[in-house]
Amino acid sequence: MQNTVKTGLSRRKFLYGSAAALAAPLILPSRLFGKNTPLSTLNVGIVGCGNRFRSHQTIGQIPGVRVVAVCDVWDERATVGKAQIDEANGDAHCKTYGDFRDLIADTEVDVVLIGAPDHWHALIAIAAANAGKHIYLEKPFAYSVEEGHAVINAVRRNGVLLQHGTQQRSMATFQRATYLAQGGFIGNVDTVYAISPLGPKGGDPSKTQIPAGHNYDLFTGPAPKTPFYLDMVTRSGTPGWYFTSVFGGGWVTAWGSHHVDSAQFALGKDHEAPVKVEARGHYPETGAFDTAHSWYAEFTYADGKKLIYCTPDQPECPKVSANIIVVGETGWVAAHRGKVWSNPPGLTERNWPKDNPALQLMDRGGQMDHFKNFVDAIRYGERLNAPMEIGQLSTTLCHLTSIGIETQRPLQWDGGAERFVNDPQADRLLGRPMRAPWTLA
Repeated sequence: MQNTVKTGLSRRKFLYGSAAALAAPLILPSRLFGKNTPLSTLNVGIVGCGNRFRSHQTIGQIPGVRVVAVCDVWDERATVGKAQIDEANGDAHCKTYGDFRDLIADTEVDVVLIGAPDHWHALIAIAAANAGKHIYLEKPFAYSVEEGHAVINAVRRNGVLLQHGTQQRSMATFQRATYLAQGGFIGNVDTVYAISPLGPKGGDPSKTQIPAGHNYDLFTGPAPKTPFYLDMVTRSGTPGWYFTSVFGGGWVTAWGSHHVDSAQFALGKDHEAPVKVEARGHYPETGAFDTAHSWYAEFTYADGKKLIYCTPDQPECPKVSANIIVVGETGWVAAHRGKVWSNPPGLTERNWPKDNPALQLMDRGGQMDHFKNFVDAIRYGERLNAPMEIGQLSTTLCHLTSIGIETQRPLQWDGGAERFVNDPQADRLLGRPMRAPWTLA
């Protein structure tokens, strides 16, 4: 099954226009947004009804946004997802699909929200872009560097918008830390720490009965055939596929997509890749989980500044319970999702601009505001808080962490080419073969 973009003036193209048009605010006549007019509602389809679904469905709370379809390879979860959407909408209109291609082909859907496992992110995003749908893509941006690059090409080619699901960019705590770091309040900043929790160990490989109604072959998709174990989809909290390397990158990419992204933001490196990475790490020795349990990665930029990504057990990791710590000549500032604090104390109490265009600071709270920013970008041309280029770069640093751990040697990185310098062995780890018939092409 393949999706094609219909010719002619579609409802979505008429309302939202091309990417070039969205460079400036889109002003439409008020008559188009009158009560019950077709153009007043932005219709969303959600792919993935797992542990992030409760958060994802809240996009329907934004005025003029309605979830009209859900998709999951497990019938039970799609049914539960529909029930939750119908309750929120006050009707039974929400459709269910078992295959993302059918949801994308639904002409009622304007926006595709992708919450599927990591190894599916690129293929679903590319299919949605090719169908002319705007995209909200959960982190990490893609399973590999090459897949992320393909997503960017597809989005640009089709003139749609993509918001990366790094909602920390819409949180005032991280924005304030960035303002203090870049505003000279702690002197010249030369180092920033991104701190991830230790990855879990375990996963019971002995329970292998696939639940009724679960399409494990489609779940596997482009990944190699892999023995099923029940914790992969039923583990309490975060499902086990996160920590199964053919499907996800573990906490290296899951938390790293947030914290490395926030660290780059604070360091002022949103559009600049490091030139060198050195990494080490440890893997679980028993159980089904096989992604890194602990790690230390040091990134060096051309100007000598450093980003250090680590777990709390590493001796070089600051013993501060924070997601990021920005270190300057005269002090430091730290932030996590509920707090921002500093040394010297009191810096965070300073007044700070809420409309600084250079830092794109907004006094916002998190997930709902990240969704609203995305919706406002579609409707009015507001600048995205987490555009795809930044998402690709931050996620790439996470992939470089994993590659550095695997190769066990310092690596030189060419960010413009998205390749290692004179290292074809490491370059081979930037992509992955896909199981037929799936392909990026």
